[in-house]
Amino acid sequence: MKSKFLITARRVASAALLLAAFLAPSAVSVQAQEEGVPRVIDEVIAQVNADVITLSMLRKDMAEAAEALQQQRGWTAQQANEEIAKRRAEIIATLVNEQLLVQKGKEMGMNEDVEAEVNRRMLDVAKRENLKSLALLEQAMRESKIDPAAVRATMRTEIMKTWVLGREVDQKIFYGLTDSEVKSYYEANKEKFRKPESVVLSEIFLSTVGKDPKEVRERADKLAAQLRAGADFGALAMVQSEREVEGKRTAPENKGKLGTYSMNDITKEDIANALKNVKAGGVSNPIETEGGIIILRVDERTPAGEAVFDDNQVREAITVTRMEKERKTYLENLRRDAYIEIAKDYQADVLPLLKVEPQKSASTTTPAAAPKKDDKKKSEANGNKKP
Repeated sequence: MKSKFLITARRVASAALLLAAFLAPSAVSVQAQEEGVPRVIDEVIAQVNADVITLSMLRKDMAEAAEALQQQRGWTAQQANEEIAKRRAEIIATLVNEQLLVQKGKEMGMNEDVEAEVNRRMLDVAKRENLKSLALLEQAMRESKIDPAAVRATMRTEIMKTWVLGREVDQKIFYGLTDSEVKSYYEANKEKFRKPESVVLSEIFLSTVGKDPKEVRERADKLAAQLRAGADFGALAMVQSEREVEGKRTAPENKGKLGTYSMNDITKEDIANALKNVKAGGVSNPIETEGGIIILRVDERTPAGEAVFDDNQVREAITVTRMEKERKTYLENLRRDAYIEIAKDYQADVLPLLKVEPQKSASTTTPAAAPKKDDKKKSEANGNKKP
């Protein structure tokens, strides 16, 4: 069970918001620190109201970001670390924004709801792993060298950030739009609201891992020729397709069926081009993808429809177009109203990103204590407002 759980926990499945979305690369292994690396005394590099960001927090995020680059781009550890070192100031600025959003969420009373959501997602993972309780899930995580407390903390932060921005920014855009704004946007952007062309697809996947790519390509060409000559796609897929999930071939059960896809959502140009002129019942030319070659069959093809006005859909589209700018403004306002102090050694790089001025109390090494809100109010009431 240990190895099976580790594989599942590391898999990214964002659509279902599985636990793996938080394990790679956000969670911390209980054996994260390499043996033989000398310990460095921690230091505060930033203060955000009553909370602090430490050097160890920064190093953790940098290490995780470097690991992600290695996995996503196939870089060496040295290449990834050098690239992440260039982004150090950006990572510190991100940590500051994160602290502000978490603080805002607590201020809004989200703690209990967030904790309930964390438990719900953990329970979902437990069910998928056929584990009957959270205690058994956490035991399996520890056996796989994954710290449950660290995973929970990461999930807690991510959910809090998402909820705060959703309620404070996205919902306000969505519900703040007037009927005339919505209708005007629809009339000016009707193409966005046409029902897109869709296809129902099946596949035969041939793996190139550990094989001669030329031989796999020749095999794919022969299969494509057989299919065009009238061979049964499902029957061939059951025997030939090598797609696996958790070490088990899927084709014997689903005959290679993939599902229904909007052509707008098929963003890989080589796949979109391969499907462009394939009619229902036809097959594509073999397509080289990461780890293998695929042959796609268009089981059904539904043409695009006329534009249809849907108030919610139009509001969502407008919200998406405005969201980035409004979220940026919201964070700028949070920073403006907060006490943010960056240690002197980091100020030159970080302050311009945050667009805040250095606090007058800044020391040469670590930030000073933030003034309490009550003290600030008393001072202002006595006519001692900060200039």
